Amino acid sequence: MIEKSRGLTVDCVAYDLEDSVVTDQKSEARANIRDLLNESRPGGVQERAVRINSIGSGLAEDDLNEVLKTPGLDTLVVPKVNSSSDLAFVTDMIKHHQPLRHKFISDVDAQSLPIQILALIESAKAISNLSSICKASPYLVGLIFGADDFALDLSMTRTPSLSQFLYARSAIVTECRANQLPSVIDLVCTSYEGLEGLKSLRTECSGGRDLGFNGKQCIHPNQVAITQNAFTPSSKEIEWAAKVRIAADEAGFEGRGAFTVEGKMIDAPLVGKAKSILDRAQACGIRYGARSGLRGERE
Repeated sequence: MIEKSRGLTVDCVAYDLEDSVVTDQKSEARANIRDLLNESRPGGVQERAVRINSIGSGLAEDDLNEVLKTPGLDTLVVPKVNSSSDLAFVTDMIKHHQPLRHKFISDVDAQSLPIQILALIESAKAISNLSSICKASPYLVGLIFGADDFALDLSMTRTPSLSQFLYARSAIVTECRANQLPSVIDLVCTSYEGLEGLKSLRTECSGGRDLGFNGKQCIHPNQVAITQNAFTPSSKEIEWAAKVRIAADEAGFEGRGAFTVEGKMIDAPLVGKAKSILDRAQACGIRYGARSGLRGERE
């Protein structure tokens, strides 16, 4: 699976040191991942991450001592973050091993970009402490919802509707936005085979995007294309957003605060939505026409 990951075209590949590695193989896994990160970055992988063991496990320090040796690491995924102190520990370790890889140092080269942290939210305590967690580290760039551990903690039964997770998912999105954290990643879809499995994935992706998530965890290569498509603006969305942007520019010249596009009133919140769609399209590598055509085209 590690070798297969090198052939993927994805935003991020996360190599796991936690649940997928048994205790007596942790040391070997750390060395393998360190060696992998020392290799050249695959062309289709934008970001390489490592999920370490939880701070409470007593294994995280050894994980960090190993993986922070390599400049090939982009992001640390920290599981079972229950309080700000968990991220404070990781922050101190990053500063010790990689003191120059900090976003407030402006003269880093391409091989020494700031290390990032993604925190997995997987418990009732974590949901209660979201505000302080989001402010805990300058390296923190987002939150990930870990649904299965969350369900275990609250004695919930996961159902296809995911309705039992609505409060937690909404809270995670809200806190990320309030604290200007750019990444808010939704739960894993455990179905990845057959027509029904992929249908479930599409439904989950759509629901997560509607709640405000801008990404989703994948556990199998079969899930990648569907997930990427779900979180990429459609050509129809891009066309609407481009029309709104053009009309907003024209309205600004004429001193109008509200205007009409396709028979519907557009005001400041919808102008902001249009900008967000176009920004997301650009981040996905999609070009769109300035005044005509207005059709999304992936580069």
